[in-house]
Formats: sequence, C-alpha cells, structure tokens
Amino acid sequence: MLHIIMGGTFDPVHNGHLRVAVELREQLGAAVVHLMPSNVPPHRQQPGASPDQRLHMLRLAVANEPGLQVDDRELRLATTSYTAETLRALRQDLGQQQAVALVLGMDAFMGLPDWHEAHSILRQGHVIVVERPEHPLDSRSEAGQWLRAHETDDIRQLETRPAGYMLLARPPLLAISATAIRERVAAGRSIRYLLPDAVRDYIQQQGLYRQGATESPLADTVPDQ
Repeated sequence: MLHIIMGGTFDPVHNGHLRVAVELREQLGAAVVHLMPSNVPPHRQQPGASPDQRLHMLRLAVANEPGLQVDDRELRLATTSYTAETLRALRQDLGQQQAVALVLGMDAFMGLPDWHEAHSILRQGHVIVVERPEHPLDSRSEAGQWLRAHETDDIRQLETRPAGYMLLARPPLLAISATAIRERVAAGRSIRYLLPDAVRDYIQQQGLYRQGATESPLADTVPDQ
C-alpha cells in the first residue's frame, strides 16, 4: 500500500490543497493521503494562525473524507520541522518496506537540493512533484538533474519498492492560495467557496487573519530546511 505525505503550513487549508490530495490519492491508487501541518517551517514566512488553530482547521476540513487523514507529528515538535527527520520517524511507524511518497510543488522541489539531509530523503521515500505553470522545471538545475536520474512515468513502480523514485504529477489545480485568502480576510472580502464552510466559519469565530491581528512572533525568520 502506498502512503502519500502532503505537508505544508495549511494557513489556512483550502480547496486547492484538498483537491490535489484527492486527485493524487485516486490517480496513484493510494488508500490514504496523510496531511501533515508543519510546526516551524523552513524557507518561508511563519504562519499567522497558531499550530493548534491550523490543526483544528485541517481536521474540520477532512472530517467527512476518510481518504484524507491528519498527521500532527511535526506540530508535536518544539523545533524546526525537517522533512528527512519526519520521514525517518514515519518509517518507524510504517516499517522499512512500506512505500511512502512525499508530495512537493514544483517551486518547493526546485529548492530540494538545499534542504537538510536532502540526499537522505530519496532513501526514505519517493518524491511526487506537482507541476505548476507559474513554476516551470529548470532541467539544468541540480533538482532537474535529480529528477532525470530518478524519474519514472509508471505510477505502478511506486509500490514496487519503498523509496527512490520521482514522479511528475499533473493533477487539476485550483487557482487558490492561502496568501490570497488571508489578504481577502484582512480586506473584509468574502472567502466563501475557496475553502470548506467549516473552516471559513472557524476563521470568522477566531478572528483570524484580520487587519492588525497578532501573528507569530517568528514571522520574519526563515530557518534552514
């Protein structure tokens, strides 16, 4: 059985995240997609919502979708979330022979060679790269060379061994971003139909993302991946 891991800040989770997760689960024949919110995410601005709020929104979003499960292991950490370490911890739970695939958008994938223990990631799992029109693949880059060396276009191969393949995926993408949602909330504009109603209601109840709302004290720090 293939386990798909989809991480991110989910600040907030929206229908773009959820649609990609469902599409990949169906296309790759996986039983479940593990949605894994990060705690102190490297290489990006820190979340505006607290870890508990982001976790609660994610659980609200997938409450009626058994194919999507929330994994809070990174939120239980008191330090920066490193993908290589997360995959090792996941392996302890699933076993060394279970097929695991990490989902990365093309923008994140292009920076993969600079991540903490980057070379160990492919030893721990496969990598599914989601193509995005606004972030084309640079085939001459180090990440592009990694892709050429490990790429498969046969999704069935992902279950033949526990790790080591890279797959380019082209799921339908919804033009929704968490940044745009936060900006709309701050401007007092509607976010209906961009995310699940339960998540929208929670954002309103908690007063999240409003103009002048208090954000994380680490908002300007970008630690190493």
